[in-house]
Amino acid sequence: MNLQAESLPQRAKCVMVLGTSSGAGKSWLATALCRHYARQGLKVAPFKAQNMSNNARVVASPGGSGEIGSAQYFQALAARAEPEVRMNPLLLKPEADTRSQVVMLGQVDAELSAMPWRGRSEQVWPRIEQALDDLRADYDVVVIEGAGSPAEINLMASDIVNLRVARAAEARCLLVTDIDRGGAFAHLYGTWALLPEADRARIDGFVLNKFRGDATLLAPAPEQLEQLTGVPTIATLPMWWQHGLPEEDGVFDDRSRSQGAVTRTVAVLAYPRLSNLDEFQPLKNIPGLRLVWARSPAELAGADWIILPGSKHTSSDLTWLRAQGLYRAIADHAGQGGAVLGICGGLQMLGEALIDTHGIDGNAPGLGLLPLVTQFDPDKTVQRTQACFGDLVGAWSALSGVTLQGYEIHHGQTAQHPAMAAAGDVARAVLPGLAWQNDRGNVLGCYLHGLFEDPAVLQALFGASAPTLDSVFDGLADYLERHIAPGVLDALIA
Repeated sequence: MNLQAESLPQRAKCVMVLGTSSGAGKSWLATALCRHYARQGLKVAPFKAQNMSNNARVVASPGGSGEIGSAQYFQALAARAEPEVRMNPLLLKPEADTRSQVVMLGQVDAELSAMPWRGRSEQVWPRIEQALDDLRADYDVVVIEGAGSPAEINLMASDIVNLRVARAAEARCLLVTDIDRGGAFAHLYGTWALLPEADRARIDGFVLNKFRGDATLLAPAPEQLEQLTGVPTIATLPMWWQHGLPEEDGVFDDRSRSQGAVTRTVAVLAYPRLSNLDEFQPLKNIPGLRLVWARSPAELAGADWIILPGSKHTSSDLTWLRAQGLYRAIADHAGQGGAVLGICGGLQMLGEALIDTHGIDGNAPGLGLLPLVTQFDPDKTVQRTQACFGDLVGAWSALSGVTLQGYEIHHGQTAQHPAMAAAGDVARAVLPGLAWQNDRGNVLGCYLHGLFEDPAVLQALFGASAPTLDSVFDGLADYLERHIAPGVLDALIA
């Protein structure tokens, strides 16, 4: 008996989802795989080495609380695992076209944020690899999501999220493509052909995603592709608009809205640096509610509510609002008694001014709809929060006394504008330090993200409930199991 071999720790089997491009369906497929393997009684964890997204969630961290990308947060819930920072060790949050805030193992790292990308990759890889190794020691299966495409030959030498991870994890890989875009077979073949020969052998199957039409018309392409590559096409997944899973970077597509007669229209402003857009997914599932993503005054016409969501760079998004003429449209809507809600960065925009003495975000005049002022602080607030609304009036009065769970991710600290208070203009504090409304009651600003993910809030505002996330995850797994070749998923972890 080899006692030394028997003492070696069990290492999880790894299944990796690669894509021919961004938006091919990696996050969706990885989430479905997490729930599929969890339903087999296995201990499952998600992993993505590096995510670039302003959609983030607050999770467990060695330091208390930290941030990971929303996709890995939802994948962890699908896997029935507690979300934590090892599941997405590196998160890049874009602040401008050429600059991102770097979050390493849940915490903002100013030194890494200032470092060139290629130099950064070697600095962060040891910590990424350690996080992966630790997960493999603690779980039975790790479902890994790649980023973009593994065949970006200009980036391959500095890769820390696709092939380098696949090798470190000894992963069995699926390559997914969006057939609705056209050119799917060329994308699959080209991606496979650009991989180093040893890495081609890691590809166990091709997946055609978002297919519309008669599947018999695909022949003989899958067979020809297998003759060229040796890789079978294991699934053709039909287009599914209303699966209920928040997309990684939001869905600007009216076809995915709830069906039926529209009784309420909610417009969410889609400024360039908006963040945490995924928290509005439950609104898409409310009967009779139409969700509009607005980038122009015309798209606000007819809206019952206007929502200013979070922002990764509040001052620049305020400048954009003014340049698009949206400032006047928002002010007119509020002046006519229309409901306005600002969340996090959106709350900051509703105030009188942004004051930045530390170079965090920038100084800017606010929209002036609430008598508040925000000062930016180098320390970032990252925490989960439970709170109970006080007495609200007007459009938001249904929230009075509602207890909710949410999360905070912000640098700014907001308070009553002292000079305006002296003149008698005082905001109504309805959650101490977290939420305020105007005297008329139609404008509300709140720091808590996740408002519409709380069942009590949905019931109070709409008298309705959205499908639970757990039912969404089961639906994803059911859908995948119906359309994938029998035995494939078991074989990946054999």
